[in-house]
Amino acid sequence: MTAPSDARARGTRLPRVRRRRQLLAAAQEVFVERGYHAAAMDEIAERAGVSKPVLYQHFPGKLELYLALLEEHSESLVEKQREALQSTDDNRQRVIASFRAYFDFVAGDGEAFRLVFESDLRNLPAVREKSEQTMQRCAELIGAVIRQDTSISDEEAHLLSVGMVGMAETSARYWINTRGAIPKEAAEQLVARLAWRGISGWDLQRGAAEEQQET
Repeated sequence: MTAPSDARARGTRLPRVRRRRQLLAAAQEVFVERGYHAAAMDEIAERAGVSKPVLYQHFPGKLELYLALLEEHSESLVEKQREALQSTDDNRQRVIASFRAYFDFVAGDGEAFRLVFESDLRNLPAVREKSEQTMQRCAELIGAVIRQDTSISDEEAHLLSVGMVGMAETSARYWINTRGAIPKEAAEQLVARLAWRGISGWDLQRGAAEEQQET
């Protein structure tokens, strides 16, 4: 996770890796607050407590800073999804964990989700490609589980997984933008239950006994 920026570090000589983390943390704060176009390298340097030459030693420009953050948080989301699917072999619990991964992502790390889901740079090929790639990678992880435990085709499994990813992203973003009017765990369970009611119709065996008990 990106640590909060610390202006007191001005003038302190930090190891390169720590300095890079400091600069990325400051850039994230500014990008989230102002958006890419309104953010300025001067403000990012000031927020990090460094001079502009120090900032440019690590990142040639504002776009490189943004892409570094996008890469970092996109990877974080994919890893959360992978860990969720590997956390259990009960498919009902996998669905819940999969949705929880998205809710955890939007709820954490300084609103980093806005860089991934709400970028004002979607018109740039590099940003659009990374955002689409992130969605596809999450869908592929889910699709692999669906294919493993059903008899449907690869194309059908992928379509279902894309739908689940879209549902998870949209519901999680809606939840955070309503300032958590519904408690986080309750919101996760609500949308996960809706998804499970649909996906369990494709002969998903694990978790079926639990579903029968619930009904």
